[in-house]
Amino acid sequence: MNGVHDLGGMHGFGPVERETDEPLFHAPWEGRVRSMMTLSVDRGYFSLDAFRLGIERMAPAAYLRAPYFERWLTSVEANLIERGFLGREELDARIAWLRDHPAAAPPPAAAAPAPPAAAPTSPPAPIAPRFAVGDPVVARNVHPSGHTRLPRYARGKRGVIDHHHGTHVFPDTNAHGLGEQPQPLYVVRFAAQERWGESAGPGAAGSLARWGRFLA
Repeated sequence: MNGVHDLGGMHGFGPVERETDEPLFHAPWEGRVRSMMTLSVDRGYFSLDAFRLGIERMAPAAYLRAPYFERWLTSVEANLIERGFLGREELDARIAWLRDHPAAAPPPAAAAPAPPAAAPTSPPAPIAPRFAVGDPVVARNVHPSGHTRLPRYARGKRGVIDHHHGTHVFPDTNAHGLGEQPQPLYVVRFAAQERWGESAGPGAAGSLARWGRFLA
C-alpha cells in the first residue's frame, strides 16, 4: 500500500541521526516487545508478513510519532486482537489498572493459548524463473491496496537481474491470509540515477530483492 511507512526518496524528514555505540534496546520494555513478536510469529499466531502489515496500517501521525519498538507493539496487539487471542476490552482494562498501580509487579506467566493448527511446512516447490542473470527488467508501476514489498521509489524503474534466489513465499498474499502463493525471487540492480534522478551520485548503484510478479 502507499503509506507513510514507505519513505524512500521522500524529502523533509531531516538527516538520519546515528547514535554512537547505540544499544540494541534503550529500555527493558523494548526487549520484551521484541520477545513478544518473535514468540508470536514462531508459534504461528500470525506471520511475519502480517506483522509488517500491522505496522503499515498505523495512522500516519501515530506512525511518525512512535519510536521503533512502539510500532512493533502496536502491530503485535492488532494482530493478536484480530485473530482472537487477545480481547480489546481486557487489554484496555489492564492498561487502565497499570496506570493506577504503576509499581505493581508483573503477574506470573500464564499458559500461552494454543496456536492455530497448521500443516507441516516445507520449502515451496521450485518455479522455473522467467528471467536469467543479466536480463534487463522493469519494475511494474502498480499501487497495491494491501501489503507489498515493492517500494514506490522502485516502481517503473529499469534494472538488470543480478541474482536468482529461487522460489519464496509471496508476502503480498501471505500478509492477508490468502496463501503463500510462492514466486521466484530475484535481486535486481538499479542505477542510482534511475531511482533518484539528478540528485544521485555519479556511478552509484543499488540492488533490491524483487518477486517475479512485479517484474516485466
